Amino acid sequence: MSWDQSQLIKLKHDALTFDIELDEEQLHQFMKYYELLVEWNRFMNLTAITEFEAVCTKHFIDSISLCKVVDCSKPYHMIDIGTGAGFPGIPLKIVFPNLKITLLDSLAKRVKFLNTVISELGLREIEAVHGRAEDFAKTGMLREKYNLCVSRAVANLSTLSEYCLPYVAVGGYFISYKSEKITDEIQMAQHAIQILGGEIYKQEEFILPNSDIYRNLLMIKKIQDTPKKYPRKAGLPSKEPL
Repeated sequence: MSWDQSQLIKLKHDALTFDIELDEEQLHQFMKYYELLVEWNRFMNLTAITEFEAVCTKHFIDSISLCKVVDCSKPYHMIDIGTGAGFPGIPLKIVFPNLKITLLDSLAKRVKFLNTVISELGLREIEAVHGRAEDFAKTGMLREKYNLCVSRAVANLSTLSEYCLPYVAVGGYFISYKSEKITDEIQMAQHAIQILGGEIYKQEEFILPNSDIYRNLLMIKKIQDTPKKYPRKAGLPSKEPL
């Protein structure tokens, strides 16, 4: 695949708005990631966004915007719930190699894609796990093992909190990536967040660089252990939010 140098310059320039300077190896990794994404997207549903510049803005830059609320230079242990095609986990790993990351997704084909990306990009201390969020949050598995939990999954905040907060250790954070204003959603989710051991810590609203695309990062701090009965069995968190 041939590359227009201006496309790479834009990716590098957009990252600089977050005080991130991408080196040649990182640019190459993003290019390879994009190539694999487009190649695999021909025979499985990974993303509706395939044009390079749009992928850079709406997937790559959006993913690494986490650095607006978290010091990603620290060696956090992070889990990405419902990672799909690897967003935000893989872009974060490319830019912040010190992060130790688990990518969790319920579709085996997507996990196969993620493992291919991890191998082709030469990424270390990152793993892709096949399974449902409700199952791996059980005691003795991945429950309360992480400093950070992130998710760009499309679901209401009450549901996402039930999926994600059980993975966060006390003192850690769950960060939900949102693409709309969520004042009402936050109010509706307050009860669920409290039950699950969290509290609203910070909200960061911004526009993605060189675009008119609104984004919202909601940071929830884990202040006490999640009761063992949560998350409930598969399906209930979405059908009957707390």
